[in-house]
Amino acid sequence: MSVRVRLTRVGSKKNPIWRVVVADQRSPRDGRFIETIGHYNPQTEPSTIRIDEERLQHWLARGAQPTGTVKQLVRAQAKGLTPSATTATVAPQPPARGPAQPEAAAEPADAELAEASEAKAPAAEAEAPEGEAEAPAVEGDAPEGEAGPDSTE
Repeated sequence: MSVRVRLTRVGSKKNPIWRVVVADQRSPRDGRFIETIGHYNPQTEPSTIRIDEERLQHWLARGAQPTGTVKQLVRAQAKGLTPSATTATVAPQPPARGPAQPEAAAEPADAELAEASEAKAPAAEAEAPEGEAEAPAVEGDAPEGEAGPDSTE
């Protein structure tokens, strides 16, 4: 007898709710089963997954083969599992809104930027040779006392 850990539908029409059962592979999907070891409700927000880990390990140790869907559910439950509980509700985490880092973490980044800009400022001054004045950025903006090309003094 080949035993599988699989899902059995128990919900009503357009209301799928699933049980995680241990059953003979020759039994129909919603037919005879050996033991119910959990529940899965995909309609709740977040989806509810409850699987008795102890009973699952018991059956896996005796050769029961989980279906692909049951493997995924066990992985999903393990991600959301609290250390003190053997059954848990798995809640997919929504993406974080707003700043990706907490404000306390943002302050050191600002300090690092300030330090970096201070380090660049002396380097910019060092590039200009001493004694030479920087050329004005725009024509006609000559410093006082110097005549520009357009001046009529």
